[in-house]
Amino acid sequence: MSITGTTRVYAILGDPLVTVRSPEHFNGLFAERGIDAVMIPAEVKPADFSAAVNGFKRLRNCHGLILTMPHKQAMCEHVDELRDNGRLCGAVNAVRRMEDGSWIGDMFDGRGYLGALARHQVDPAGKRVHMIGAGGVARAMAMALAAADIESITLRDVDAIRARDLANAIGAAFPAVSAQAVAEDRYDADIIVNATPLGIHPGERLPCDPSRLTPATVVSDVIPKPEITPLIAAARERGCTVTTGRDMFQAQVGLVAYFFGWTDRP
Repeated sequence: MSITGTTRVYAILGDPLVTVRSPEHFNGLFAERGIDAVMIPAEVKPADFSAAVNGFKRLRNCHGLILTMPHKQAMCEHVDELRDNGRLCGAVNAVRRMEDGSWIGDMFDGRGYLGALARHQVDPAGKRVHMIGAGGVARAMAMALAAADIESITLRDVDAIRARDLANAIGAAFPAVSAQAVAEDRYDADIIVNATPLGIHPGERLPCDPSRLTPATVVSDVIPKPEITPLIAAARERGCTVTTGRDMFQAQVGLVAYFFGWTDRP
């Protein structure tokens, strides 16, 4: 694949980007399908996010952006139209420039997570879920789980107000689901989800205490690289069924490619 004067530019924005897989996957797709496009990583601090997005939008050959932590909610302020999942979640992870110059955004993390569970024969219906983190990716996953008829969800976040707000949003959208912000992790849950970047750096504390996990618990992590995070490795040792960030990524890439027009079906 060569980059020319007509190459369309796409970027993934996040902070940090060391764990992302999108550039290697989608650049491979472009090469395989003969698409004159390139995806670049753009590591942007939250304080510089608006300036960075405005810069990309001024590039006439920039046709879309992918968002990862911590920018998924902030991006909502920079689109002209939110599709249904983006509006429900209050966050987006993909935005596309349309032919009229407008920008539309949608969220695919939730459907990706449901696909990751299905890959491991886990049906979330009727399950009790505990989620660590209440940011953009957590919001998308929680809403998708609620739509899939879970029984309840508890949310713990370093920002207690953010966890409470997400619990209230879930309750408003899905009254049949019990949603509660909590200060401590709930190890009696059927599914425990890490929706934070905690635990990828040497010596960093894990998102929860793996010694309290039981083999009956499904443990999920959103970090795609490394696929086997310390939490996932510890959960496997405890006999838990696990789903990884790579499972989640692979379940949503077809949807993202279809959204951008790189494939003719999801």
